Amino acid sequence: MFSAALHLFRPILVLLALALSLAAVPAAGQTERDLPGEPVVLALDGEFGLTNSTSAESIQRGILTAIDDINRNGGVLGGRPLTLITREHRSISARGIKNIRELATIPGLVAVFGGRFSPVVIEELPVLEQTRTLFLAPWSSADDIVDNGMEPNYIFRLSLRDSLAMPFLLKRATDRGLTHVGLLLTNTAWGRSNLEAANSYLAGHKTPDLVGTAWYNWRDRSLIDKYQALADAGAQAILLVANDDEAAVLVREVAALPPQRRLPILSHWGVTGGDFVGQAGPALQEVDFSVIQTVSPFRIPKDRLAPVLETAGRLFGIHRPEDIVSPVGFLHAYDLTRILALAIDRAGTADRAAVRDALEQVGPYHGVTRDYDRPFAPGRHEALGPDDLLMARFRADGVLVPVD
Repeated sequence: MFSAALHLFRPILVLLALALSLAAVPAAGQTERDLPGEPVVLALDGEFGLTNSTSAESIQRGILTAIDDINRNGGVLGGRPLTLITREHRSISARGIKNIRELATIPGLVAVFGGRFSPVVIEELPVLEQTRTLFLAPWSSADDIVDNGMEPNYIFRLSLRDSLAMPFLLKRATDRGLTHVGLLLTNTAWGRSNLEAANSYLAGHKTPDLVGTAWYNWRDRSLIDKYQALADAGAQAILLVANDDEAAVLVREVAALPPQRRLPILSHWGVTGGDFVGQAGPALQEVDFSVIQTVSPFRIPKDRLAPVLETAGRLFGIHRPEDIVSPVGFLHAYDLTRILALAIDRAGTADRAAVRDALEQVGPYHGVTRDYDRPFAPGRHEALGPDDLLMARFRADGVLVPVD
């Protein structure tokens, strides 16, 4: 009897399903602005779950703070809210590739934000190109992420890039009278990107003199032999490309040396994406250690930062500049999300290709990090430049503060 009843009502069920599916599709003349209840989906593919890492959480908080501000002011496309979903890759490229393939199929998804690790993003590039997935980089710095040969290019970055970072670090060493330097690099695409940037800069400059390059692997338990080899070659300073784990190992080992053998360390910013201070411990205050940054919350005018802190305080208990963990991730992600929202409205649709084109046209934008006449343009998918760089140090309380 049940089977017969089902057979009788099947045509009605089919018609009902068809009606419901058509109801979800804009009718002729109807635009996406006429669907205010439908969320516009953003995603973050980050290193969640990685021991001691703070970068993915920082980026997530920046995105969510911006989303809250945007949604409280009407959302996008005439009333559609933004929403965020997350995926973890734990710094494993295979996980990241799997995540991108999955995210690319989600209806309503406009863009994916990436995390800290350049090697993961570089491995994801072929899938991003194949699926034409819009990708925003608020942290990862390898040049090849944006200089990827895609046509059209679906990758946009508001962050540091290695061809800016390494010249800045080399020049800072020279300005301090440290004219003989050694490079201590991670044996990854990120390390190789920095070596290429250093060689390019040094080809046109007489100082500093590069006395040698040493390589280490992720999770190495000691770096002191490589450090000592560079010191023996005549290095007056070490330019370090490392994340928090290995950098903390090096700092503890250098602090154990006699004071006269402790060379200044000028570091890339991967160290700020995890619990570097906690892992380095008191040794950090015994070593001359400075790190490149693109922005510091301590240099943002109070009237510009206050509205962001008001929202972040309500959501996450972030009330002061000192409360912002991994600040570049938070601040870059906040501005990138606001810029993306402007592009969605400019495009008049959540279609990825249209939003990609609109991102090249957005501006001016009054951001928390700074003002932009035009963050991006055709052929220029980098929002930051050499004037956006500074050096910072860790205070005794672990807070990262800018130095002149």
